[in-house]
Amino acid sequence: FSAMLNYRHSDSEAQQTTKREAWQGIESLAGEERTNYPLTLNVDDLGSGFELTVMTPSRIGAARLGQYMENALTALVEALEHTPQQALNRLTVLPDEERQALLFGLNATDVDYDLQQTLHGLFEAQVQRTPQAVAVVAGEQALSYTQLNERANRLAGHLLSLGVQVDSRVAICVERSLEMVIGLLAINKAGAGYVPLDPAYPPERLAYMLEDSAPAVVLVHGATSELLGDITAAVVDLDQNSWHSLSAENPQIPTLTPQHSAYVIYTSGSTGKPKGAGNRHSALVNRLCWMQQAYQLTADDSVLQKTPFSFDVSVWEFFWPLMTGSSLVVAAPGAHRDPAQLIQVITEQRITTLHFVPSMLQAFLQDPAVAECTSLTRIVCSGEALQVDAQQQVFAKLPNAGLFNLYGPTEAAIDVTHWTCRDEGRDSVPIGQPIANLSTYILDNSLAPLPVGVIGELYLAGEGLARGYHRRPALTAERFVTSPFGDGQRLYRTGDLARYRADGVIEYAGRMDHQVKIRGLRIELGEIEARLAEHDDVRETVVIAQDGSLLVGYVVPNDELLLEADDDRRQAFQRRLKEHLSQSLPEYMIPQHWLLLAKMPVSPNGKLERKALPKFDASQAQQAFVAPSTELQQQVAAIWQDVLQLERIGLNDNF
Repeated sequence: FSAMLNYRHSDSEAQQTTKREAWQGIESLAGEERTNYPLTLNVDDLGSGFELTVMTPSRIGAARLGQYMENALTALVEALEHTPQQALNRLTVLPDEERQALLFGLNATDVDYDLQQTLHGLFEAQVQRTPQAVAVVAGEQALSYTQLNERANRLAGHLLSLGVQVDSRVAICVERSLEMVIGLLAINKAGAGYVPLDPAYPPERLAYMLEDSAPAVVLVHGATSELLGDITAAVVDLDQNSWHSLSAENPQIPTLTPQHSAYVIYTSGSTGKPKGAGNRHSALVNRLCWMQQAYQLTADDSVLQKTPFSFDVSVWEFFWPLMTGSSLVVAAPGAHRDPAQLIQVITEQRITTLHFVPSMLQAFLQDPAVAECTSLTRIVCSGEALQVDAQQQVFAKLPNAGLFNLYGPTEAAIDVTHWTCRDEGRDSVPIGQPIANLSTYILDNSLAPLPVGVIGELYLAGEGLARGYHRRPALTAERFVTSPFGDGQRLYRTGDLARYRADGVIEYAGRMDHQVKIRGLRIELGEIEARLAEHDDVRETVVIAQDGSLLVGYVVPNDELLLEADDDRRQAFQRRLKEHLSQSLPEYMIPQHWLLLAKMPVSPNGKLERKALPKFDASQAQQAFVAPSTELQQQVAAIWQDVLQLERIGLNDNF
């Protein structure tokens, strides 16, 4: 247990030595008593009064916790006396000064940016400043700012001729290339929001996103048009370039405002269908202006675009360099998964700035050639929790590079908090503090602020919030709620758990629900479960993220004989499940491992007991034993045997 209440009657002798003349508030007492628990509260009944002694480990701080308890008791007594009908959960332990600091002091982020701009407007202004500078590089191809602008303008004119209007949507399904950059700029220049369709997604998922977004036009190139099946909208093949004779002047659209849509990006949905989150130009301009103020790109910088454009991190990779006169270097398709390819492009193109999901950063750092990436000055991390080990490796292997940990959901303009990494000697890396014109709140279930150090749900407010979910008004109303603070602005419920440190810095503490992030990719486990439940051979199913990194699928099959079947038949069944999921889900959402159960564990009230599910044993996935043969293999195996206390280690064992 985590808290102990010890009520004791004190004898007369104790009363004489312990009783105070009057209550004097909180005192710090040094004594021989100690506690093994996060909280021990001793209540000494002195007959004429009580003495309360709070004991905690030193890291928690008994004086501060005692002060909160005094506040709570005072508030309770006053409520009992004056407002006995008040709801108990409206009482507060926070003194007013601390409440004001949490709600307003830590959110004093106002900065006067020009938010009457659009994304493409920032780019067009830079074209005027550096018309001949290199804007974008993709392999052997390169375009100046003027060339990129003119090509995007011509395509935008073509989109307008096809009926694209302000706030309509244009889908784009292309591989990473010059055409991708031209297409994104052109869509915004035509007044529309872009809908990225990753060619790596299964056809069923692409078809749903097309149907749900209802784009006015779809941009493709090469073979990507064949991935989309029947398309009712107009289709433009970017390889055709049949609009090259149109005007190269910037389109003028008087009705376009910064409040109109810049994009709709789809993310995993708990109902079994992905959901589209749309955001405004003004929110993204705010985010990019903050990033430039914080990290200051110059014409000497080169930014690597390697994040799949179906994830919102790609937005700053595209538009930040193009508003500052830097060079945007587009990585080859698939290169974001290959550390060797990344190192090659970093060294050849003298990349200074790039983004990593922390798990990919760790893989990148394991390559011996990473020390050759001496041009790197900024490494930005987001998408999942950054581990201290990865941070320390960056410090050791890339000492000239700054490491920045950012946090933000798709329902906001990319990132909402920031942290400059440094060696603090702690066991976690925080997500920092809110960026300009954003506010963060850590609240309880009643939307009341929680004290420093207490874990609660993280809420967001301010300029960066998304417009909402496309065609999902009920879900939008559920997740975007009215703030009880200030003048009724919107709050977004992130579903993430967090807490404040004593210095006001925010620490991430995991997810509230069953949504997880694996390798930086947000996954709604409910979406996987919904797809599995459609399979004829599945009676019940649940999917969990074991240890936060391993997707495990639990299935109660209709055929009970499968539970006693041999390995070949069970593996054939698992292959059928994977094939079924691959028709509608991307690869990262397909469980790596499976467990077949006779029934799901449930609580007395019939609810699924996820914690009672058997844990997947990695040894079950080990292949047939193959003995190490070379001297080096035998040496490595011997080290593992010693560390893990195992009798033997095979060449193909999975660690």
